Amino acid sequence: MRRSWRLVAAAAAGVLVPAAGALAQTSGVEILTVQGTPDGGETWSVSLQVLVFMTALSLLPALLITMTSFTRILIVLAILRQGLGTQQTPSNQLLVGIALFLSFFVMAPVGERIYTEAVEPYLESTISAPSALEAAAAPLREFMLAHTREADLALFASLAGREPLDGSGEVVPFSLLLPAFVTSELKTAFQIGFLLLIPFLVIDLVVASVLMSMGMVMLSPLIISLPFKIMLFVLVDGWSLVMTTLAGSFYRL
Repeated sequence: MRRSWRLVAAAAAGVLVPAAGALAQTSGVEILTVQGTPDGGETWSVSLQVLVFMTALSLLPALLITMTSFTRILIVLAILRQGLGTQQTPSNQLLVGIALFLSFFVMAPVGERIYTEAVEPYLESTISAPSALEAAAAPLREFMLAHTREADLALFASLAGREPLDGSGEVVPFSLLLPAFVTSELKTAFQIGFLLLIPFLVIDLVVASVLMSMGMVMLSPLIISLPFKIMLFVLVDGWSLVMTTLAGSFYRL
């Protein structure tokens, strides 16, 4: 984790430092400074640290989406809409909103642990920033490992030329855990989506067979089957079942 942050910071600094240096030369104001430390390292000025932090912050939305339950929930909801055949109802914005707030519910225990073990001690100045990052990564790592298939971990370990991993959180780097977790989430989401599509597929087949037997081949089966699929979904309280299934796929309720 620390190495990944250093790589991001170094890449950002490689772009920002020359630009800021040119600005400082043209304006005559010393904006960025890099000072040496007694142990041979370097200390960046506060301005440079803020610039690097803001650059790394732009990657935060993508990391939050791929490192939480958001991916699985959104894909299942999209497949459900496709199965119902309601075109753009619910809309994309509404699906994203549902997936986002359901992800907040699922990730609440992880967020509480991160706040208790990392954020709160850091705000009280009892631990340093690197220690806070390591403490915050531990609960998230445990969550991701709990929902990552061993086959996916082995796949990316072999692609990276590493030895097979035993699955413990201490030896799985985020560079391998993140793609393995996303792959596992995609597989699980499509498995749940397949089960959701089966009853809708049965209704479509029955309606198409009835229309064919009546000689109404010019009438689209989707027009007739749509009300029946919506009625079935409402009668079985489909939204509650889907939300319960999605939440229960992460934690047993």
